[in-house]
Amino acid sequence: MHHNDKDEDAVMTVTDDAERAGDPADGGTRTTAAVSAPTARTAWSITFLVMILQTINFADKAVLGIVARPLSEDLGLSNADIGLLGSVFYVLFVVTGLVGGFIADRVRIVWVLLALALLWSLVQIPVLLVGTFTALIVSRVLLGAAEGPASAVNNVAVFGWFPKNKRGLPSAVVSSGTSLSKILMAPALTVIVAAYGWKSAFWTLMIVGLVWAAVWLMVGKDGPYSVSSAREVAQSGTAGKVKRVSLLRIVALPTFWGGVLGMFALYGMVAVILTWLPSYFEQGLGFSRVDSGLLFALPSATGMASMLLVSYITDRLAGRGVTVRISRGMVSAVALFVCGGMMAAIPLVTSTWLAVFLVVAGYGAGVASYPLMNVAVAHISPERQVASTLGVFTALFSTSGILAPWLTGRLVDAASTPAEGYTTAFEIFGVVAIIGAVVMALTVNPERDRARIAAIDTLTRADRSAGDES
Repeated sequence: MHHNDKDEDAVMTVTDDAERAGDPADGGTRTTAAVSAPTARTAWSITFLVMILQTINFADKAVLGIVARPLSEDLGLSNADIGLLGSVFYVLFVVTGLVGGFIADRVRIVWVLLALALLWSLVQIPVLLVGTFTALIVSRVLLGAAEGPASAVNNVAVFGWFPKNKRGLPSAVVSSGTSLSKILMAPALTVIVAAYGWKSAFWTLMIVGLVWAAVWLMVGKDGPYSVSSAREVAQSGTAGKVKRVSLLRIVALPTFWGGVLGMFALYGMVAVILTWLPSYFEQGLGFSRVDSGLLFALPSATGMASMLLVSYITDRLAGRGVTVRISRGMVSAVALFVCGGMMAAIPLVTSTWLAVFLVVAGYGAGVASYPLMNVAVAHISPERQVASTLGVFTALFSTSGILAPWLTGRLVDAASTPAEGYTTAFEIFGVVAIIGAVVMALTVNPERDRARIAAIDTLTRADRSAGDES
Protein backbone atom coordinates (compact mmCIF):
# COMPACT_ATOMS: atom_id res chain seq x y z
CA MET A 1 0.00 0.00 0.00
CA HIS A 2 1.08 3.60 -0.58
CA HIS A 3 1.71 5.47 2.66
CA ASN A 4 4.02 8.33 1.65
CA ASP A 5 1.93 10.57 -0.58
CA LYS A 6 0.81 14.14 0.15
CA ASP A 7 -2.48 13.04 1.62
CA GLU A 8 -0.70 10.84 4.14
CA ASP A 9 1.68 13.68 5.04
CA ALA A 10 -1.32 15.92 5.72
CA VAL A 11 -2.90 13.23 7.86
CA MET A 12 0.24 12.71 9.89
CA THR A 13 0.63 16.45 10.49
CA VAL A 14 -2.91 16.69 11.80
CA THR A 15 -2.49 13.63 14.01
CA ASP A 16 0.88 14.64 15.39
CA ASP A 17 -0.30 18.16 16.23
CA ALA A 18 -3.40 16.83 17.96
CA GLU A 19 -1.39 14.33 19.96
CA ARG A 20 1.24 16.89 21.05
CA ALA A 21 -1.47 19.33 22.10
CA GLY A 22 -3.59 16.76 23.79
CA ASP A 23 -1.52 14.16 25.65
CA PRO A 24 -3.60 13.78 28.81
CA ALA A 25 -0.57 12.48 30.69
CA ASP A 26 1.03 15.90 30.15
CA GLY A 27 -2.08 17.68 31.40
CA GLY A 28 -3.22 18.66 27.93
CA THR A 29 -6.53 18.29 26.19
CA ARG A 30 -6.80 16.13 23.15
CA THR A 31 -8.32 18.22 20.39
CA THR A 32 -9.84 17.55 17.02
CA ALA A 33 -7.95 19.38 14.30
CA ALA A 34 -9.49 20.22 10.96
CA VAL A 35 -8.11 18.11 8.16
CA SER A 36 -6.78 19.64 4.96
CA ALA A 37 -8.69 19.66 1.69
CA PRO A 38 -6.52 16.89 0.15
CA THR A 39 -7.13 14.77 3.24
CA ALA A 40 -10.88 15.41 2.99
CA ARG A 41 -10.83 14.16 -0.60
CA THR A 42 -8.96 11.08 0.52
CA ALA A 43 -11.47 10.58 3.33
CA TRP A 44 -14.40 10.45 0.92
CA SER A 45 -12.47 8.30 -1.56
CA ILE A 46 -11.80 5.76 1.19
CA THR A 47 -15.44 5.99 2.30
CA PHE A 48 -16.77 5.16 -1.16
CA LEU A 49 -14.29 2.31 -1.56
CA VAL A 50 -15.42 0.85 1.77
CA MET A 51 -19.02 1.31 0.61
CA ILE A 52 -18.22 -0.94 -2.37
CA LEU A 53 -16.88 -3.56 0.05
CA GLN A 54 -20.12 -3.32 2.01
CA THR A 55 -21.98 -3.83 -1.27
CA ILE A 56 -20.05 -7.04 -1.91
CA ASN A 57 -20.61 -8.08 1.70
CA PHE A 58 -24.39 -7.87 1.42
CA ALA A 59 -24.47 -9.29 -2.09
CA ASP A 60 -22.91 -12.41 -0.57
CA LYS A 61 -25.83 -12.52 1.87
CA ALA A 62 -28.51 -11.63 -0.68
CA VAL A 63 -27.36 -14.14 -3.32
CA LEU A 64 -29.21 -16.93 -1.51
CA GLY A 65 -32.51 -15.13 -2.03
CA ILE A 66 -31.73 -14.76 -5.73
CA VAL A 67 -30.83 -18.43 -6.31
CA ALA A 68 -33.38 -19.89 -3.86
CA ARG A 69 -35.94 -21.06 -6.43
CA PRO A 70 -33.55 -22.51 -9.08
CA LEU A 71 -31.39 -23.97 -6.30
CA SER A 72 -34.34 -25.73 -4.64
CA GLU A 73 -35.50 -27.09 -8.00
CA ASP A 74 -32.01 -28.31 -8.95
CA LEU A 75 -31.21 -29.97 -5.61
CA GLY A 76 -34.76 -30.82 -4.48
CA LEU A 77 -34.68 -28.61 -1.39
CA SER A 78 -37.66 -27.66 0.80
CA ASN A 79 -38.42 -24.15 2.07
CA ALA A 80 -37.05 -25.21 5.45
CA ASP A 81 -33.78 -26.25 3.74
CA ILE A 82 -33.46 -22.84 2.11
CA GLY A 83 -34.24 -21.20 5.43
CA LEU A 84 -31.54 -23.34 7.05
CA LEU A 85 -29.01 -22.14 4.46
CA GLY A 86 -29.97 -18.59 5.36
CA SER A 87 -29.63 -19.23 9.08
CA VAL A 88 -26.34 -21.17 9.17
CA PHE A 89 -24.64 -18.13 7.67
CA TYR A 90 -25.03 -16.42 11.05
CA VAL A 91 -23.72 -19.24 13.29
CA LEU A 92 -20.03 -18.25 13.16
CA PHE A 93 -20.91 -14.75 11.91
CA VAL A 94 -21.71 -13.83 15.50
CA VAL A 95 -18.55 -15.43 16.95
CA THR A 96 -16.14 -13.84 14.49
CA GLY A 97 -17.95 -10.52 14.83
CA LEU A 98 -17.00 -10.60 18.50
CA VAL A 99 -13.40 -11.67 17.85
CA GLY A 100 -12.87 -9.46 14.80
CA GLY A 101 -13.53 -6.24 16.69
CA PHE A 102 -10.84 -7.05 19.25
CA ILE A 103 -8.38 -7.87 16.46
CA ALA A 104 -9.21 -4.55 14.76
CA ASP A 105 -8.42 -2.75 18.03
CA ARG A 106 -4.87 -4.08 17.71
CA VAL A 107 -4.20 -4.48 13.96
CA ARG A 108 -4.40 -1.70 11.37
CA ILE A 109 -7.82 -1.54 9.75
CA VAL A 110 -6.35 -1.58 6.23
CA TRP A 111 -4.97 -5.09 6.74
CA VAL A 112 -8.14 -6.35 8.40
CA LEU A 113 -10.31 -5.27 5.45
CA LEU A 114 -7.89 -6.79 2.93
CA ALA A 115 -7.94 -10.14 4.76
CA LEU A 116 -11.75 -10.14 4.93
CA ALA A 117 -12.19 -9.44 1.21
CA LEU A 118 -9.82 -12.26 0.27
CA LEU A 119 -11.52 -14.72 2.60
CA TRP A 120 -14.98 -13.90 1.20
CA SER A 121 -13.79 -14.83 -2.25
CA LEU A 122 -12.01 -18.02 -1.27
CA VAL A 123 -14.90 -19.54 0.70
CA GLN A 124 -17.05 -19.62 -2.45
CA ILE A 125 -14.85 -22.47 -3.73
CA PRO A 126 -16.75 -25.40 -2.07
CA VAL A 127 -19.96 -24.38 -3.86
CA LEU A 128 -18.19 -24.00 -7.20
CA LEU A 129 -16.32 -27.31 -7.00
CA VAL A 130 -19.02 -29.56 -5.53
CA GLY A 131 -22.41 -27.80 -5.69
CA THR A 132 -24.26 -30.05 -3.24
CA PHE A 133 -26.45 -29.10 -0.27
CA THR A 134 -23.62 -30.12 2.09
CA ALA A 135 -21.14 -27.95 0.18
CA LEU A 136 -23.59 -25.05 0.38
CA ILE A 137 -23.91 -25.49 4.15
CA VAL A 138 -20.11 -25.52 4.55
CA SER A 139 -19.64 -22.52 2.27
CA ARG A 140 -22.34 -20.45 3.97
CA VAL A 141 -20.94 -21.20 7.44
CA LEU A 142 -17.43 -20.23 6.34
CA LEU A 143 -18.69 -17.14 4.52
CA GLY A 144 -20.59 -16.05 7.61
CA ALA A 145 -17.41 -16.49 9.66
CA ALA A 146 -15.42 -14.36 7.20
CA GLU A 147 -18.08 -11.64 7.05
CA GLY A 148 -18.84 -11.46 10.78
CA PRO A 149 -16.56 -8.48 11.55
CA ALA A 150 -17.27 -6.66 8.29
CA SER A 151 -20.05 -4.23 9.12
CA ALA A 152 -18.43 -2.98 12.33
CA VAL A 153 -14.93 -2.81 10.86
CA ASN A 154 -16.17 -1.02 7.74
CA ASN A 155 -17.70 1.70 9.91
CA VAL A 156 -14.58 1.93 12.05
CA ALA A 157 -12.48 2.35 8.90
CA VAL A 158 -14.43 5.43 7.79
CA PHE A 159 -14.85 6.82 11.31
CA GLY A 160 -11.06 7.11 11.28
CA TRP A 161 -11.38 9.88 8.68
CA PHE A 162 -14.11 12.02 10.33
CA PRO A 163 -14.64 13.73 13.73
CA LYS A 164 -17.54 12.51 15.86
CA ASN A 165 -20.08 15.13 14.82
CA LYS A 166 -19.53 14.34 11.11
CA ARG A 167 -19.79 10.56 11.19
CA GLY A 168 -23.50 10.10 10.46
CA LEU A 169 -23.33 10.69 6.70
CA PRO A 170 -20.12 8.64 6.12
CA SER A 171 -21.67 5.77 8.09
CA ALA A 172 -24.81 6.08 5.95
CA VAL A 173 -22.73 6.01 2.77
CA VAL A 174 -21.08 2.79 3.94
CA SER A 175 -24.43 1.32 5.03
CA SER A 176 -25.92 2.24 1.66
CA GLY A 177 -23.72 -0.49 0.25
CA THR A 178 -26.33 -2.87 1.65
CA SER A 179 -28.88 -1.18 -0.59
CA LEU A 180 -26.61 -1.01 -3.62
CA SER A 181 -26.11 -4.76 -3.36
CA LYS A 182 -29.79 -5.19 -4.15
CA ILE A 183 -30.28 -2.16 -6.41
CA LEU A 184 -27.35 -2.96 -8.71
CA MET A 185 -25.94 -6.40 -7.97
CA ALA A 186 -29.19 -8.29 -7.32
CA PRO A 187 -30.72 -7.48 -10.75
CA ALA A 188 -27.38 -8.22 -12.44
CA LEU A 189 -27.05 -11.54 -10.61
CA THR A 190 -30.68 -12.38 -11.45
CA VAL A 191 -29.97 -11.98 -15.16
CA ILE A 192 -26.71 -13.92 -14.85
CA VAL A 193 -28.43 -16.80 -13.03
CA ALA A 194 -31.25 -16.87 -15.59
CA ALA A 195 -28.68 -17.13 -18.39
CA TYR A 196 -25.97 -19.33 -16.89
CA GLY A 197 -27.42 -21.14 -13.85
CA TRP A 198 -27.22 -20.58 -10.11
CA LYS A 199 -23.49 -21.35 -9.76
CA SER A 200 -22.65 -18.35 -11.97
CA ALA A 201 -23.76 -16.02 -9.16
CA PHE A 202 -21.09 -17.41 -6.84
CA TRP A 203 -18.42 -17.15 -9.56
CA THR A 204 -19.34 -13.50 -10.05
CA LEU A 205 -19.09 -12.66 -6.38
CA MET A 206 -15.73 -14.38 -6.02
CA ILE A 207 -14.23 -12.42 -8.91
CA VAL A 208 -15.65 -9.08 -7.71
CA GLY A 209 -14.17 -9.67 -4.24
CA LEU A 210 -10.72 -10.38 -5.62
CA VAL A 211 -10.79 -7.23 -7.78
CA TRP A 212 -11.73 -5.09 -4.76
CA ALA A 213 -8.88 -6.60 -2.72
CA ALA A 214 -6.39 -5.71 -5.47
CA VAL A 215 -7.56 -2.09 -5.55
CA TRP A 216 -7.54 -1.79 -1.73
CA LEU A 217 -4.00 -3.15 -1.59
CA MET A 218 -2.89 -0.17 -3.66
CA VAL A 219 -4.87 2.69 -2.10
CA GLY A 220 -6.16 1.68 1.36
CA LYS A 221 -4.92 3.61 4.42
CA ASP A 222 -5.89 4.63 7.97
CA GLY A 223 -7.21 8.12 8.80
CA PRO A 224 -6.20 10.77 11.37
CA TYR A 225 -9.00 9.78 13.78
CA SER A 226 -8.37 6.03 13.45
CA VAL A 227 -8.31 3.45 16.20
CA SER A 228 -4.58 3.00 15.61
CA SER A 229 -3.98 6.74 16.18
CA ALA A 230 -5.99 6.64 19.42
CA ARG A 231 -4.11 3.52 20.47
CA GLU A 232 -0.78 5.29 19.96
CA VAL A 233 -1.97 8.17 22.15
CA ALA A 234 -2.96 5.72 24.88
CA GLN A 235 0.49 4.12 24.77
CA SER A 236 2.63 7.27 24.50
CA GLY A 237 1.69 9.34 27.59
CA THR A 238 4.50 10.28 29.95
CA ALA A 239 2.54 8.76 32.84
CA GLY A 240 2.62 5.40 31.13
CA LYS A 241 0.20 3.31 29.14
CA VAL A 242 -3.52 4.01 29.70
CA LYS A 243 -5.47 0.83 30.49
CA ARG A 244 -8.44 -0.34 28.44
CA VAL A 245 -11.92 0.17 29.81
CA SER A 246 -13.59 -3.14 30.64
CA LEU A 247 -15.92 -4.18 27.86
CA LEU A 248 -18.42 -5.31 30.49
CA ARG A 249 -18.72 -1.69 31.67
CA ILE A 250 -19.51 -0.56 28.12
CA VAL A 251 -21.97 -3.40 27.46
CA ALA A 252 -23.80 -2.62 30.72
CA LEU A 253 -24.59 0.94 29.58
CA PRO A 254 -28.27 1.40 28.58
CA THR A 255 -27.33 2.96 25.25
CA PHE A 256 -25.44 -0.22 24.35
CA TRP A 257 -27.90 -2.90 25.41
CA GLY A 258 -30.95 -0.87 24.40
CA GLY A 259 -29.41 -0.37 20.97
CA VAL A 260 -28.68 -4.11 20.75
CA LEU A 261 -32.33 -4.97 21.44
CA GLY A 262 -33.61 -2.47 18.88
CA MET A 263 -31.19 -3.55 16.17
CA PHE A 264 -31.84 -7.22 17.02
CA ALA A 265 -35.46 -6.63 16.03
CA LEU A 266 -34.48 -4.88 12.82
CA TYR A 267 -31.77 -7.34 11.79
CA GLY A 268 -34.09 -10.33 12.00
CA MET A 269 -36.38 -8.63 9.52
CA VAL A 270 -33.46 -7.72 7.25
CA ALA A 271 -32.21 -11.33 7.29
CA VAL A 272 -35.68 -12.54 6.30
CA ILE A 273 -35.91 -10.06 3.43
CA LEU A 274 -32.44 -10.96 2.16
CA THR A 275 -33.34 -14.66 2.18
CA TRP A 276 -37.03 -14.71 1.30
CA LEU A 277 -38.23 -11.54 -0.43
CA PRO A 278 -37.81 -12.74 -4.06
CA SER A 279 -39.62 -15.96 -3.10
CA TYR A 280 -42.40 -13.94 -1.46
CA PHE A 281 -42.83 -11.87 -4.61
CA GLU A 282 -42.88 -15.02 -6.75
CA GLN A 283 -44.85 -17.49 -4.62
CA GLY A 284 -46.84 -15.09 -2.47
CA LEU A 285 -47.71 -12.27 -4.87
CA GLY A 286 -47.52 -14.06 -8.24
CA PHE A 287 -44.73 -12.16 -9.98
CA SER A 288 -42.45 -13.93 -12.46
CA ARG A 289 -39.01 -15.07 -11.31
CA VAL A 290 -37.16 -12.35 -13.20
CA ASP A 291 -39.62 -9.65 -12.09
CA SER A 292 -39.25 -10.87 -8.49
CA GLY A 293 -35.49 -10.48 -8.73
CA LEU A 294 -35.88 -6.98 -10.11
CA LEU A 295 -38.45 -5.98 -7.46
CA PHE A 296 -35.94 -7.18 -4.86
CA ALA A 297 -34.09 -3.91 -5.48
CA LEU A 298 -37.00 -1.63 -4.51
CA PRO A 299 -36.71 -1.83 -0.68
CA SER A 300 -33.03 -1.09 -1.03
CA ALA A 301 -33.71 2.04 -3.06
CA THR A 302 -35.90 3.45 -0.30
CA GLY A 303 -33.42 2.23 2.31
CA MET A 304 -30.48 3.95 0.65
CA ALA A 305 -32.41 7.19 0.20
CA SER A 306 -33.60 7.23 3.80
CA MET A 307 -30.18 6.41 5.27
CA LEU A 308 -28.43 9.17 3.32
CA LEU A 309 -31.15 11.78 3.88
CA VAL A 310 -31.73 11.08 7.57
CA SER A 311 -28.00 10.84 8.34
CA TYR A 312 -27.30 14.11 6.51
CA ILE A 313 -30.05 15.87 8.46
CA THR A 314 -28.93 14.44 11.81
CA ASP A 315 -25.31 15.45 11.13
CA ARG A 316 -26.55 18.99 10.56
CA LEU A 317 -28.57 18.83 13.76
CA ALA A 318 -25.55 17.56 15.69
CA GLY A 319 -23.43 20.38 14.29
CA ARG A 320 -26.00 22.88 15.58
CA GLY A 321 -25.89 21.54 19.11
CA VAL A 322 -28.79 19.06 19.13
CA THR A 323 -27.97 16.23 21.55
CA VAL A 324 -26.84 12.82 20.36
CA ARG A 325 -29.80 11.33 22.23
CA ILE A 326 -32.20 13.24 19.97
CA SER A 327 -30.26 13.37 16.69
CA ARG A 328 -29.18 9.71 16.75
CA GLY A 329 -31.18 7.81 19.40
CA MET A 330 -34.73 9.17 19.12
CA VAL A 331 -34.63 9.45 15.34
CA SER A 332 -33.57 5.78 15.20
CA ALA A 333 -36.42 4.77 17.50
CA VAL A 334 -39.01 6.59 15.40
CA ALA A 335 -37.66 5.05 12.17
CA LEU A 336 -37.83 1.55 13.64
CA PHE A 337 -41.36 2.14 14.98
CA VAL A 338 -42.60 3.21 11.52
CA CYS A 339 -40.92 0.16 10.00
CA GLY A 340 -42.60 -2.20 12.45
CA GLY A 341 -46.01 -0.69 11.90
CA MET A 342 -45.80 -1.10 8.14
CA MET A 343 -44.54 -4.69 8.26
CA ALA A 344 -47.18 -5.70 10.81
CA ALA A 345 -49.90 -4.29 8.53
CA ILE A 346 -49.03 -6.50 5.54
CA PRO A 347 -51.47 -9.34 6.44
CA LEU A 348 -54.29 -6.79 6.58
CA VAL A 349 -54.06 -5.74 2.91
CA THR A 350 -55.38 -7.55 -0.15
CA SER A 351 -53.86 -5.41 -2.90
CA THR A 352 -50.66 -6.86 -4.39
CA TRP A 353 -49.09 -3.48 -5.00
CA LEU A 354 -50.08 -2.18 -1.55
CA ALA A 355 -48.27 -5.18 -0.04
CA VAL A 356 -45.21 -4.34 -2.16
CA PHE A 357 -45.44 -0.72 -0.98
CA LEU A 358 -45.53 -1.70 2.70
CA VAL A 359 -42.47 -3.95 2.35
CA VAL A 360 -40.58 -1.33 0.36
CA ALA A 361 -41.43 1.65 2.57
CA GLY A 362 -41.19 -0.27 5.84
CA TYR A 363 -37.75 -1.61 5.04
CA GLY A 364 -36.60 1.83 3.95
CA ALA A 365 -37.76 3.44 7.18
CA GLY A 366 -36.18 0.80 9.41
CA VAL A 367 -32.69 0.67 7.95
CA ALA A 368 -32.29 4.44 8.42
CA SER A 369 -31.56 3.61 12.06
CA TYR A 370 -28.48 1.50 11.26
CA PRO A 371 -25.88 4.22 10.69
CA LEU A 372 -27.34 6.37 13.46
CA MET A 373 -27.02 3.62 16.06
CA ASN A 374 -23.45 2.88 14.93
CA VAL A 375 -22.61 6.52 15.61
CA ALA A 376 -24.46 6.49 18.96
CA VAL A 377 -22.65 3.39 20.21
CA ALA A 378 -19.27 4.63 18.94
CA HIS A 379 -19.93 7.85 20.88
CA ILE A 380 -19.99 6.07 24.25
CA SER A 381 -16.80 4.07 23.60
CA PRO A 382 -13.21 5.17 24.26
CA GLU A 383 -11.85 6.04 20.81
CA ARG A 384 -9.13 3.37 20.97
CA GLN A 385 -11.79 0.69 21.63
CA VAL A 386 -14.37 1.62 19.01
CA ALA A 387 -13.61 -1.42 16.85
CA SER A 388 -14.21 -3.96 19.62
CA THR A 389 -17.25 -2.05 20.93
CA LEU A 390 -18.93 -1.92 17.51
CA GLY A 391 -17.83 -5.50 16.84
CA VAL A 392 -19.57 -6.80 19.96
CA PHE A 393 -22.60 -4.55 19.32
CA THR A 394 -23.00 -5.88 15.77
CA ALA A 395 -22.36 -9.50 16.76
CA LEU A 396 -25.00 -9.43 19.48
CA PHE A 397 -27.81 -7.93 17.42
CA SER A 398 -26.89 -10.14 14.45
CA THR A 399 -27.90 -13.23 16.43
CA SER A 400 -31.45 -12.64 15.24
CA GLY A 401 -30.23 -13.62 11.78
CA ILE A 402 -29.65 -17.17 13.04
CA LEU A 403 -33.31 -17.76 13.85
CA ALA A 404 -35.32 -15.48 11.57
CA PRO A 405 -34.78 -17.05 8.09
CA TRP A 406 -35.25 -20.58 9.43
CA LEU A 407 -38.40 -19.58 11.33
CA THR A 408 -39.83 -17.99 8.18
CA GLY A 409 -39.16 -21.16 6.19
CA ARG A 410 -40.98 -23.21 8.83
CA LEU A 411 -43.93 -20.81 8.79
CA VAL A 412 -44.18 -21.01 4.99
CA ASP A 413 -44.03 -24.82 5.01
CA ALA A 414 -46.70 -25.02 7.74
CA ALA A 415 -49.09 -22.47 6.21
CA SER A 416 -51.97 -23.40 3.94
CA THR A 417 -50.47 -21.17 1.23
CA PRO A 418 -46.99 -19.65 0.82
CA ALA A 419 -48.53 -16.16 0.87
CA GLU A 420 -50.07 -16.81 4.30
CA GLY A 421 -46.74 -18.06 5.66
CA TYR A 422 -44.80 -15.03 4.44
CA THR A 423 -47.32 -12.48 5.70
CA THR A 424 -47.45 -14.17 9.12
CA ALA A 425 -43.66 -13.87 9.32
CA PHE A 426 -43.77 -10.19 8.36
CA GLU A 427 -46.42 -9.55 11.00
CA ILE A 428 -44.33 -11.22 13.72
CA PHE A 429 -41.18 -9.31 12.85
CA GLY A 430 -43.14 -6.07 12.57
CA VAL A 431 -44.48 -6.41 16.12
CA VAL A 432 -40.98 -7.25 17.39
CA ALA A 433 -39.64 -4.11 15.65
CA ILE A 434 -42.26 -1.94 17.40
CA ILE A 435 -41.20 -3.37 20.77
CA GLY A 436 -37.53 -2.76 19.90
CA ALA A 437 -38.29 0.86 19.01
CA VAL A 438 -39.94 1.49 22.37
CA VAL A 439 -36.96 -0.03 24.20
CA MET A 440 -34.53 2.19 22.27
CA ALA A 441 -36.55 5.32 22.99
CA LEU A 442 -36.39 4.57 26.71
CA THR A 443 -32.70 3.60 26.94
CA VAL A 444 -30.49 5.27 24.32
CA ASN A 445 -28.74 8.34 25.82
CA PRO A 446 -25.14 8.59 24.53
CA GLU A 447 -24.24 11.80 26.44
CA ARG A 448 -25.18 10.28 29.78
CA ASP A 449 -23.34 7.02 29.10
CA ARG A 450 -20.22 8.68 27.68
CA ALA A 451 -20.01 10.72 30.88
CA ARG A 452 -20.02 7.47 32.85
CA ILE A 453 -17.05 6.18 30.80
CA ALA A 454 -15.25 9.54 31.10
CA ALA A 455 -15.48 9.24 34.88
CA ILE A 456 -13.22 6.17 34.78
CA ASP A 457 -11.11 6.78 31.63
CA THR A 458 -8.51 9.54 31.37
CA LEU A 459 -8.46 9.78 27.58
CA THR A 460 -12.25 9.86 27.20
CA ARG A 461 -12.41 12.62 29.83
CA ALA A 462 -9.73 14.61 28.00
CA ASP A 463 -11.15 14.12 24.50
CA ARG A 464 -13.20 17.26 23.82
CA SER A 465 -14.06 16.31 20.23
CA ALA A 466 -17.26 14.61 21.43
CA GLY A 467 -18.44 17.95 22.73
CA ASP A 468 -19.16 18.96 19.17
CA GLU A 469 -22.29 16.89 19.32
CA SER A 470 -23.63 17.81 22.70
